Amino acid sequence: MAASATHQRSQTILLATLTVFFPMLVLRLALAVRLYSGRRTGLLLLLAAVTAWAIGSMSVNSGGVATQHQFPATGEWFFLLSYLGMAGYLMLDVDRRQMQPTRGWLDIAVICGGTSCVASLLLVTPIRLASGQEGVPLLLAMIYPLADLVLALAVLGQSLLLARTDLVKSVMLGVAFTLLAAADSAFALQASARTYDFGNISIALWGGAFALLVTAACRPPTPLIRTVPKAAGTAVLVAAGAVAMAVLMIRPEEELAYYTVPPAVFTMVTVAWRMGLALRDANRATEAFALSRTDDLTKLPNRRAVRVRLEDSIAAREPLALMLLDLDGFKEINDALGHQVGDTVLRLVALRMREAVGPRDVVARLGGDEFAIIVPGCDEIELMETAHEVLRELGKPISVDGIEICPSGSIGITVAGPDEPGSGEMLRRADVAMYQAKATSMGAALYDVELEDFSRGRLQLAEELRKGIADGQIEVWYQPQLDVASMRISGLEALVRWRHPVQGVISPVSFLPAARRAGLMAALSETIARQAVRDHRRRLDAGVDLRVAVNCAPTELLGQAFLPQLYAAIDEHQIPAEGLVLEITEDSFLADPHHTREVLMGLREHGVQVSIDDYGTGFSSLTYLRNLPVQELKIDRSLVRNVAVDDRSREIVASTIQLAHALDMRIVAEGVENAADLAALAEMGIDTVQGYHIARPMPPTEIDEWVRHWRADAAAVMMLG
Repeated sequence: MAASATHQRSQTILLATLTVFFPMLVLRLALAVRLYSGRRTGLLLLLAAVTAWAIGSMSVNSGGVATQHQFPATGEWFFLLSYLGMAGYLMLDVDRRQMQPTRGWLDIAVICGGTSCVASLLLVTPIRLASGQEGVPLLLAMIYPLADLVLALAVLGQSLLLARTDLVKSVMLGVAFTLLAAADSAFALQASARTYDFGNISIALWGGAFALLVTAACRPPTPLIRTVPKAAGTAVLVAAGAVAMAVLMIRPEEELAYYTVPPAVFTMVTVAWRMGLALRDANRATEAFALSRTDDLTKLPNRRAVRVRLEDSIAAREPLALMLLDLDGFKEINDALGHQVGDTVLRLVALRMREAVGPRDVVARLGGDEFAIIVPGCDEIELMETAHEVLRELGKPISVDGIEICPSGSIGITVAGPDEPGSGEMLRRADVAMYQAKATSMGAALYDVELEDFSRGRLQLAEELRKGIADGQIEVWYQPQLDVASMRISGLEALVRWRHPVQGVISPVSFLPAARRAGLMAALSETIARQAVRDHRRRLDAGVDLRVAVNCAPTELLGQAFLPQLYAAIDEHQIPAEGLVLEITEDSFLADPHHTREVLMGLREHGVQVSIDDYGTGFSSLTYLRNLPVQELKIDRSLVRNVAVDDRSREIVASTIQLAHALDMRIVAEGVENAADLAALAEMGIDTVQGYHIARPMPPTEIDEWVRHWRADAAAVMMLG
């Protein structure tokens, strides 16, 4: 009678738990699903698991004291589904996704499998002896505590692998599955396990476990990254494999084998799989390490390999020299013949260099058209001989796509000193010597401490230019363009000048190379374009409407920044876009014809005119003149100079003028420096001329005054006429 009363009280407590407590947990999870949309799938799985567990409990406890269900009942399927949902939740609801998910889950599976092997040996026999159960009832009774243990170990494994960074949440989950394991073990151990006779302690343990599980799941996510997920170490894999192997070697009796062999086999499979992935990763790492020190194009060692070799030799105090070679005119080869031909030239150059040096010398490609040679020795005479031998071998003709090319280069040489600070200093000194060799056309030059002024001067000029751009020292001067038919000023070309605070006005010839090397061309081009647009607005307001031509390098034209900035300046100052002419060189078409066409189409849509600058000096092609929206051709000064007396130049210029007119383009001649050339060009039908014979470039205030005087003089001539 007392047992019946105790069971009745347990049933009452269980009923209250199922009708009040679990619905509250389900409601809380439903709110979390709505609140944390990024974790929705995992939380929905946990919601389904809690619901399934509650339904299973109601199913197996639906009768009273006299009609207890026999274990296992049909409702047992809901408990099994519940554990699948909890496992899915743990796999999905982690703080940090593994960078390699397969490896991450395999690591967790190895940890869980190895520990399950131990647990199967330590738990199955005591539970079997205590409960007296056999067959399917024992198997089902054992599934739950083992599953609880596996889930607790999964949380531990995820924490060890740093997939979980919320320590409080991990502890709560671990404690929750530990409580479930205690409650399920108590159920499996009780002598009356053939019925669902739960004690109050078991009900409290189950209720506390699910309360902790739901509370942990409803904790807010931690977006702050403190750790990076990692893989399990070799020791863990080996230990798990050893445990599984031991279980299989013990050969438990047939009844125990059902509970011990499957986790052991599972562990062996996962360990083998994980070891296979680790071996593949090791092979790939070896290959990646080799590739990280190899140039893809030439298969020579790259800059990283050079630095490592230099650092090792410097640390060992070995006699060492470094040569730095830069090809001359390689950009022209690339622009004129295309990158594919340029790549072929680089591969052939690499082959020539390897053939020119000794077997102990290391040839490497640092990037672009820059190569390095590491020579074990410091005899300066031998080094110079080696450098000139490389240059002689390099200068032999090579044939690429039927075109004969004779590469040339400049070599800078430096020797490692007794107290060499590092590879970076050696590379810097070799770079200084190489630029000296290029500037003096010596071919090869040894580093000299006096060359430091040369190197420091280049660096200082670049830094001063950077500051000058920021401080507004860049000025735009203008050179007039004369309409030959009417003898009126029709346009102005914007030309950059740098008003240096110490050196005064500096010509672009002196600082543009430094701007290109220092990556300042984008900022410089933007400054010039904005000033030109602003000055154009000011002249329009004064009643002077002249086209303004602005130069644009290929890198800026094809880049992502310059043209949007130009369009923004046009909109800001409200100038008519057709009054702006963008002068581009033929290099722009050769670098990327398809992209260039898209860019020029965009310019036409915005109304900006396009002029081909320095026409006749590059790899000229009539194809782009036919297909691209170009409004103007500008003949280079090298063809215009002495056109009055040079028959060949006159024929080239005349045919170019006819071509431009046939294509409905304006044609401009720059570099007109005498009256004879101007007369010859006018006779040939040139549209526009500019040059020192007309006027030199002038700052904005002077050009405004000059234009007023020219217009006044032209008006006076017309009145007299």
